[in-house]
Amino acid sequence: MNLTDTGIILDARPHGETHAIANIFTERHGRWAGLVHGGQGRRMGPVLQPGNEVKLDWKGRGEDSLGHFTLEMIRARAAEAMADRLALAGLSAACAVAGAALPERESHAPSFAAMKILFDNLDELDVWPALMARWELGLLAELGFGLTLDRCAATGVADNLIYVSPRSACAVSAEAGEPYKEKLLPLPAFLKAGGDASLDEALDGLKLTGYFIETRILHLSDKQLPEARLRVVELLQAKRATEGSSS
Repeated sequence: MNLTDTGIILDARPHGETHAIANIFTERHGRWAGLVHGGQGRRMGPVLQPGNEVKLDWKGRGEDSLGHFTLEMIRARAAEAMADRLALAGLSAACAVAGAALPERESHAPSFAAMKILFDNLDELDVWPALMARWELGLLAELGFGLTLDRCAATGVADNLIYVSPRSACAVSAEAGEPYKEKLLPLPAFLKAGGDASLDEALDGLKLTGYFIETRILHLSDKQLPEARLRVVELLQAKRATEGSSS
């Protein structure tokens, strides 16, 4: 069995003394793992950095075999992000979430396309945290755990929706949610209506999507949110605090 595709490196781990097993989010075939000969070497090591875009050929004896990759760099996104701590953290977080949440060998082309858009905007701090929350929201929907954000779970109204129920994954209006607001998750307007988002709103969005990724998807395999995902929120919160103190 052979396949040719393009993909984004999610992670790579050593295999033996010189090789590596790469985990790649491919455009048409979903998350796919395979052996990379010499993957720990000087030539291939830099290629296998999370976030890099590659052209790949995979060959295996059958659908269930590990097989092996032949890789060619398309874009060295990891190197591009290296000079910006927050951009690199965003790149690492998205790769870690995709690696943890995506099922193996199941196509998710919309999430792949959205991930590339996210990466294309990592040099714009005013943009990418909200894009990350939107990407995670779309990922939840693609995996069958979409949130209902167009009407209130309690009353059915479509106005003034500012919360999400952690139990039902449905929006809740300000009025219906007032008695329970300490138990509800914030729903930033940009996730249901589009438009720009402040850093505060983007952080609320990431809190919301992170909660459901962890409780609806990762818990099924006894996983928690990846450390890289927790770390990017910490860095964004620190950035917000710095901006607040200087204003």
